[in-house]
Amino acid sequence: MSKITRALIGGNWKCNGTVASVKQMAEVLNGAGAFPATSEVVIAAPSIHLTTCKSLFRPDIAVASEDVGYKRGYGAFTGEQSAEMLFDSGITWTLTGHSERRVGFGYPGETSEVVGVKTKNAIDVGMSVIACIGEQLSDREGGKTMDVCAEQLNGLKAALAEGDWKKVVIAYEPVWAIGTGVTASPQQAQETHAEIRTWISKNISASVADETRIIYGGSANAKNCNELYAMDDINGFLVGGASLKAEFIDIINCTAK
Repeated sequence: MSKITRALIGGNWKCNGTVASVKQMAEVLNGAGAFPATSEVVIAAPSIHLTTCKSLFRPDIAVASEDVGYKRGYGAFTGEQSAEMLFDSGITWTLTGHSERRVGFGYPGETSEVVGVKTKNAIDVGMSVIACIGEQLSDREGGKTMDVCAEQLNGLKAALAEGDWKKVVIAYEPVWAIGTGVTASPQQAQETHAEIRTWISKNISASVADETRIIYGGSANAKNCNELYAMDDINGFLVGGASLKAEFIDIINCTAK
């Protein structure tokens, strides 16, 4: 059971947003009233909108990159955004290892080793990371959920020192529930979150397991967030489509109930 009292409520805008819609969503969020002290809010936006979001969002909404470069520093890395470049721009969070990047966009996706290196790069410059893990439907049906999650967690373990984990949030995202409208039941999600926490305790340390926020991402929305958040080991959400709508405010506020 988690003893964590402050949730991480994350939004992932993916490849969405126009100049006009970003401004409109910022106005919605900025006018939402006080957020509960039990929610830390972080929104991952496409790279082209990062600095705009940083300038528009109220101070208690952090901006995250959706990915970070495999290479460190500055140089001949066309199309990449290094951790140093992001941090210099005031971006203090990033996602790593989202399932869409692990699968790839018509070409081979990122390995767990690559995700580990990217996570370490971000932490080393002072950023915090929402590291994503999760299984495909065939893995779930074959009883291999934790085998898959453990392989992905091992990529982080190989790259990180124990002290680095204080800058890591784990986002468990069952791939079969991302953007499908199908949500893992609260019991299914809790079971896997508890197994992830046990893995961290056994493979990293008990203290890291106690302190690491494990958030759920798989078609989380305003209708199901209360029931999911009531589970002992669910410490927040990584929200996809609903984070582009006003209902994201309801998800932020669910931690106060």
